[in-house]
Amino acid sequence: MASPDAPSGDDRREGFRENPRRRPRTLFQALLSPRFLLTAWPWRALAHSVNTMFVGWALAAVAMPVYLPWVVFAAMLATRPWDTLPAVSMTAVFVVGLVMVVVFTPLIALPLGALERRRLPLVTRGPFSSGHRPPPPGLWGWVRTRCTEGATWREMGYAALLMPFALAVTMVLGALFSMAIVMAVGPVLVSQGGEAEIALGLTTVTTPEEAVPYMLLSPAVLVVLLYASGILAQGHAVVARALLVGPPKDELRAELSQVTESRARLVSAFEYERRRIERDLHDGAQQRLVALSMDLGLARLDMEEGSEADRRVAAAQAKANELIDELRELVRGIHPRVLTDRGLPAALAELADRCPVPTRVDTDIPRRLPAHVEGTAYFVVAEALTNVYKHTGADAAAVHAGTASGGPGRPDTLLVEVTDHGPGGADPARGSGLTGLRDRVAVMGGTMELSSPEGGPTRIRVELPCGPIPPTPLT
Repeated sequence: MASPDAPSGDDRREGFRENPRRRPRTLFQALLSPRFLLTAWPWRALAHSVNTMFVGWALAAVAMPVYLPWVVFAAMLATRPWDTLPAVSMTAVFVVGLVMVVVFTPLIALPLGALERRRLPLVTRGPFSSGHRPPPPGLWGWVRTRCTEGATWREMGYAALLMPFALAVTMVLGALFSMAIVMAVGPVLVSQGGEAEIALGLTTVTTPEEAVPYMLLSPAVLVVLLYASGILAQGHAVVARALLVGPPKDELRAELSQVTESRARLVSAFEYERRRIERDLHDGAQQRLVALSMDLGLARLDMEEGSEADRRVAAAQAKANELIDELRELVRGIHPRVLTDRGLPAALAELADRCPVPTRVDTDIPRRLPAHVEGTAYFVVAEALTNVYKHTGADAAAVHAGTASGGPGRPDTLLVEVTDHGPGGADPARGSGLTGLRDRVAVMGGTMELSSPEGGPTRIRVELPCGPIPPTPLT
C-alpha cells in the first residue's frame, strides 16, 4: 500500500523542480531548472544551434538556384518603375520561378526533413516518425503519393522557415560569442599602445584598467550565450516537431481501432435496420395486400360473371397480385427470408434458381455464420450474378462458397467465388458496381479480387473473416 506521503503522478512529473538533484529529461525542463548549466543540455542545445547554422547555410546554397527567378522578379519590381516593366519578360520570369519551386522544392524538402528528424534527439525526445505514407511501386506512384500528402507540404513549409531562422541563430550566437571573446581579450587589445580602443555597445574602452572589469564579465556573456542557445534550440524543436514529425504509431493504431469499432457498430446498426424494414414490409404491407386480394376475390363471388363491375374488380385484383409480387421481390432484395431462416447455402441456391443464366452452386459451410458475414456474401453473389446476365452475355456461371480455418485464436474465413464463362474484360473503372462490391467487402474487413482477362473467364473471389462485430444498443 502506498504511503500517504508518496508523491502523486503529477508530483513525479514535476519532480525535477522539487528535487534539483534529479536529471531533467527534456531541454524545456532543463531550462526551467536552476541546475541547467550543470547538465549536458546546454552543450546539446549549443551543438544543435551550431548545426542549424551550417544546415541553414547549406540549404540556402542549394535552394538559391530554385528561388533565383523570383529574386530576379523582385529586383526588377524594386529597381524599375511599374510603367516601364516588360510584361512578357516579367510573366515569363514569374512562371519559370513558380515551376521551379513546385518541381524542385519537394526534392529539397524531403531529404531536409529526414536530416532534421535525425537532429531532433539532441534537444527533444522521440519517437520521430515522418508521417509519410508508403508509396505504390514505380516512379509515378512515388511522385503522386509524395505530392498529395500533407507531410510533404509541411516539410516544404519548414524548409522555407529554416533559412531565416538559421540567419537569426547566426546573428544572435555570433554576436554573443564575439562579444565574449572581445571582452575576454580586451586588456590585451588596448595595451598594444597607440590609440587602440574597443567599442562594447554603448561604452568605449581605451585603457587596460577600463577593460579588466569587462574581462571579468565575459563568462557571464558565455552563460547568456548558453541560455540563448537553449531557448533557440527549444523553439526550433517545437516548430520542427509540429511540421516534421507525424503521429506516433501507437496513436495511429488507437485511432484505427476506434474507426474499426465505429465502422463495425454502424454496419451492425445498418443490418438491424435492414431486417426491421424487411420484417415490417413482410408482416405489415405485404399481408395487408394479400388480405386485399382475398377480399376482392370474395367480392367477385357476389357479382355477375362478365359484368362491368366484375371486370373492374378482376383488374383490381390482378394489379394487387402484381403489387404483391413486386413487394415480395423488394423484400427479398432488402433481406431474403430464406437467408435468415435457413442460412447462406439455401439462399445461394435460391439465387441460382432465379438467375436467367444457368448457375451451379457448390457450398461447403458446415455451420451457420454470423449474420453480417452471411448478408455480405449473399449480396456480393446477388450483385455478381446480376452483372453476369445483364452485362456479360455468359452462357453459364458457377458459385462456390466454403469456410477455411483461421488457425489458433483466429476466426474462420468465408471464401466465395463467382465465375462466369463470358468474354471477360471486366474493369471496375468503367462502372460503380464492382467498386461498390469491393467497398461493401472492405467494410466487413474482407478482401475482394477480380480476375477478368480478355476472352474470359471472369472470376470474383471474396474473403470475409467470420469474427463477431461489436453489438449496438439497437440490438
